[in-house]
Amino acid sequence: MALTETEFRTRCDDALDKLNHALSVVAENYDVEILFQNGVLSIETEDPNPGKIVISPQAPTRQVWISAQSTSFKLDWSGSAFVFAATGETLNNLIGRLIGDQLGVEPILL
Repeated sequence: MALTETEFRTRCDDALDKLNHALSVVAENYDVEILFQNGVLSIETEDPNPGKIVISPQAPTRQVWISAQSTSFKLDWSGSAFVFAATGETLNNLIGRLIGDQLGVEPILL
């Protein structure tokens, strides 16, 4: 489903706002720093695996890009959520798995 730039920005802002809200629980329970500014969401972990996950909207391609663990993930709008085509994971599922990997725990339900 092709989105206009306005539709993309609306859906992306909504998805990142909801994800940021869900991550507040992670920040309370784990040593994780979450920063959401200028439309970019960053998640930084220290122990046991220091690392940073950066989630950013890419309006020209209508994708959400995630940089984590020396890998980039490009998610497309499926009609109801941003999805990583290679695994079928939604944005929240993928971030929950990546944070779990960084923290050395099971995937976190977001």
